[in-house]
Amino acid sequence: MRCGRTLTRKALGTAMALGLAACATHAPRRATPPAPHHGGIARPAPSADRVKIGQPYFVMGHWYTPADDRAYDVTGIASWYGPGFHALATASGERYDQDGISAAHKTLPLPCFVEVTNLDNGRILTVRVNDRGPFVDGRIIDLSRKSAQLLGVDRPGTANVRVRRVYPDNITVAALAPPPVPPPVPTSVPVAPIPAAEPGAAPGTIFIQVAALSDGGRAEWLKGFLLGFAPAAVERSPAGLWRVRLGPFASAADATPILARVQAAGYTDARTVVAVAGR
Repeated sequence: MRCGRTLTRKALGTAMALGLAACATHAPRRATPPAPHHGGIARPAPSADRVKIGQPYFVMGHWYTPADDRAYDVTGIASWYGPGFHALATASGERYDQDGISAAHKTLPLPCFVEVTNLDNGRILTVRVNDRGPFVDGRIIDLSRKSAQLLGVDRPGTANVRVRRVYPDNITVAALAPPPVPPPVPTSVPVAPIPAAEPGAAPGTIFIQVAALSDGGRAEWLKGFLLGFAPAAVERSPAGLWRVRLGPFASAADATPILARVQAAGYTDARTVVAVAGR
């Protein structure tokens, strides 16, 4: 790439707020720490202390233990995720915006900020971590689609990166903040019946479908999170998606308050479904 090429993001106004640099070349596997951004990392912005650590969780045969690692600085493989998750709730309870500057990490606090350096092309970007993943061995961060585009990761799909925790100033924190989540739509009765949530479910059995995901790892993580609301299960649909559902419930009246709590937690597309004959 040519030195002097500048990447911009209209929603943020200036590339400086993102900490984006596109002129570095031949970055080493473990690069020398760059000059401090936004006042350095010694003094976290006030909002950096208001984070959610979370409990250890089990996904796809592995235990993960979240920790507030303030000196996190690791090299590895980055990937990205996009349309299949757009507008779904993230692990932090926010709605995933594929056009936002965000990322998923398995153990760092939510939210926090990291500086991602693409070691294959030298590009640097500060992103907001607000989700869990990627649940693939060897990968250390999952970028939003926009972040992947800015870093040049979207076309190859993966890249060698350095991920370093940083503490941006309040201007950058505000620029990377997610938009407000719309209030959930009240739901008092089940929607029209659809095929059974699980093979063999008796006709009339009531479930709450929270999400249908293409990533089995994220589906398993969501199942673990939802166990705090009601019994949860993951099953593979004929279309190949992983459906995450709660239940069964004895009646619509039993499902309604659970549905309201799940929607209030950020899963606003959750809905009540009823098993029908024929599956």
